[in-house]
Amino acid sequence: MNETIDLLVVYHSQSGNTERLAQAVADGGCTVGSVVVRLMRAAETNADHMRLARCLVLCSPEYFGYMAGAVKDLFDRTYEQVREEMVGKSYAVVICAGNDGTGALSSIERIIAGYKLRKVQPPIIIRGDVSSEHIESCRELGRTLAAGIDLGIY
Repeated sequence: MNETIDLLVVYHSQSGNTERLAQAVADGGCTVGSVVVRLMRAAETNADHMRLARCLVLCSPEYFGYMAGAVKDLFDRTYEQVREEMVGKSYAVVICAGNDGTGALSSIERIIAGYKLRKVQPPIIIRGDVSSEHIESCRELGRTLAAGIDLGIY
């Protein structure tokens, strides 16, 4: 695998809500023509994808006050292989929450600290039903990250 991934959007979704949010981030990222965007399910993402990414967006539902198991599994499967290569890479988080989302965010950020990634945008936490405004917020996140990548900021 030799391709560059400028913006890697990783998600898990059972109901489709988190997938819609992740798709919106990816769609926003695709508005900057030179930026290579890849949208992937967490279960299909591997260490090579993580290595190749310049910027990572993690999109997870909140299950029982925690991140999705598939997102945790991604961390478990890749940590030892990529942790040194991830230092300083940019990241952002999108949570689709049934409760308040803080438990899922906290668990993701605790693990991200081990990767030593750099948070470049505040987290987006969607509480309740996903609205068109939420979708647009995620599109805007993708556009912002892509613009930053294009300018060499991220």
